Amino acid sequence: MVNPTDQHAVVREIEKQIAELEQSSDSEVTRDEIERLRQQLDALRDKVAGAINDPWDRVLLARHPQRPYTLDYIQMLFTEFTELHGDRRFGDDQALVGGLAKFEDTPVMVMGHQKGRDTKQKLLRTFGMPNPEGYRKALRLMRTATKFGLPIITFVDTPGAYPGIGAEERGQAEAIACNLKEIPKQRVPIIVIIHGEGGSGGALAIAVGDEVLMLENSVYSVIAPESCSSILWRDWNHKQDAARVLKLTAEDMLRLGIVDRIVPEPPGGAQNSHQLTADILRPVLRSCLQDLQKLSSDALVRRRHERLRKLATCVTGG
Repeated sequence: MVNPTDQHAVVREIEKQIAELEQSSDSEVTRDEIERLRQQLDALRDKVAGAINDPWDRVLLARHPQRPYTLDYIQMLFTEFTELHGDRRFGDDQALVGGLAKFEDTPVMVMGHQKGRDTKQKLLRTFGMPNPEGYRKALRLMRTATKFGLPIITFVDTPGAYPGIGAEERGQAEAIACNLKEIPKQRVPIIVIIHGEGGSGGALAIAVGDEVLMLENSVYSVIAPESCSSILWRDWNHKQDAARVLKLTAEDMLRLGIVDRIVPEPPGGAQNSHQLTADILRPVLRSCLQDLQKLSSDALVRRRHERLRKLATCVTGG
């Protein structure tokens, strides 16, 4: 259970962020983020996270503003992290971070979506939604990892790719499609960790891997419940129903064969103890890395392609 004092502090912080966002920008993305924060605020006011049964509760937990983000996991799980910047075509995207690091004694390339804690960081990191240069940076780092024989570890936590006009003009869809085509060709182990929101192509663009792990209270879906509700019911009021229909929980993903393992979280959710969450994740990550390093490059690629073909058959019902 969440300490009530801590809960009140989170409520005050969310209220502050809503007020700051309302004054900072009037873009559609900012309005969507304000609505998401208001939903989280309502949920925190209504109850303290306890036994989580409804998919919508999982969505709210996955979006909890105090859950650990990619840079938190990097700090807790890795050493000697050196961040690398830029896509060598347009610029550097702060919504997707990555670089060289060591996991225990193993050099790796680690990357992931990064959300902001306060209003300034949220705007800087575009609410964890990468532009095309973010996905191109990710692919550049993966190719560098392949060149030097480094395992790749990715952390997934995004509502989706950034939907701005500039992003579309610079080739958002093409950048995601290119990643989906090129990542399966990388001849090094790839481990994916979905630890918050896995939203649509924005998540999938760095989520193709040999082992896909999913934290207990994270979600993974082709569309957000609010957007699904808007399409099917013409308003957001059926988002709870949409969450159930979408089958987006970790249990759903494991049953469908989309992910390989569910990683448990501390009681009440990862937001209650960042370090304990990292401590739980560490041995799972170590085991996956050891198993994958036993395979040859050819075996990795062949195994990955077989996995993708199996997923395609599962999705199409063939």
